[in-house]
Amino acid sequence: MKFIDYYKVLGVSESVNDGDLKKAYRRLARKYHPDVSKEKDAEEKIKSINEAYEVLKDKDRRAEYDQLRKYGGEGGQDFRPPPGWQNNSGFSRGRSQGDFSDFFETMFGDGRGGFGSQRSRPENVTYNISVSLEESYHGAQRRMNLTESNGSVRSLDVNIPKGILNGQKIRLRGQGPAGRGGSGDVLLQVTLKPHKHFRLEGRDVFLIVPISPWEAALGVKTSVPTLSGAVNLNIPAGTNNGKKMRLKGKGLPGSTNGDQYVELQLTMPSELSQEALDLLRQLGETTSFDPRESLSV
Repeated sequence: MKFIDYYKVLGVSESVNDGDLKKAYRRLARKYHPDVSKEKDAEEKIKSINEAYEVLKDKDRRAEYDQLRKYGGEGGQDFRPPPGWQNNSGFSRGRSQGDFSDFFETMFGDGRGGFGSQRSRPENVTYNISVSLEESYHGAQRRMNLTESNGSVRSLDVNIPKGILNGQKIRLRGQGPAGRGGSGDVLLQVTLKPHKHFRLEGRDVFLIVPISPWEAALGVKTSVPTLSGAVNLNIPAGTNNGKKMRLKGKGLPGSTNGDQYVELQLTMPSELSQEALDLLRQLGETTSFDPRESLSV
């Protein structure tokens, strides 16, 4: 397990006061927010920044962390908890796993309370939430009814951020069960709903667009749907079945927006008039094109 120097993560000294700590956190949070940052690793950096602030803003956690640093903890080096570091606060590791680093989970999230401390930490609860691709693309506000362990139901207003992906979590701080250590958080595990037209890979969106044989041969300008609305697409003459065309930046938003890929699917009409059949027969008689030429032996 690697020790993490939270003071270095936030760029502050060990003696930083609460006000300057908050200013440093806000400055870095704005800089690396996935919606505005151009950094490739912005999402990982914002997680580290949030984790560091989560520890240092809390008086008790910060005191415990400062004790840890006295036992040889240096950023990036292997670290073992010192003797007497007990896991007895009742905080559930399973409820926060995946949101924080292994170091945080071991030191602060695994049901422990410091050097023999018995104080109770707030408990987090996890619920599932289904989100449409449109909600992920635009962001959304939603009111959810949550059923508590005692059977009661309460409503919460949820902000679904732009670009949320399948498997990510939305954290509602202080909205969890109340206990002696205060109120925990509500974690919403996101499942993206299947879409009738679009398929998602990472932040890229894929769409199959049918075209007729004559559109493939002659080319056509046609309207295709995207998550931000319909756009006009120029399909060049002589297009083959399966050709992919990219609409840059039309995928899900993030530190780098995804793209939309349009796959053209040649589609024959189910019925043809006698006149249409005669024209196709005439075409076959007046061209030397052999689609199976490559199969010749």
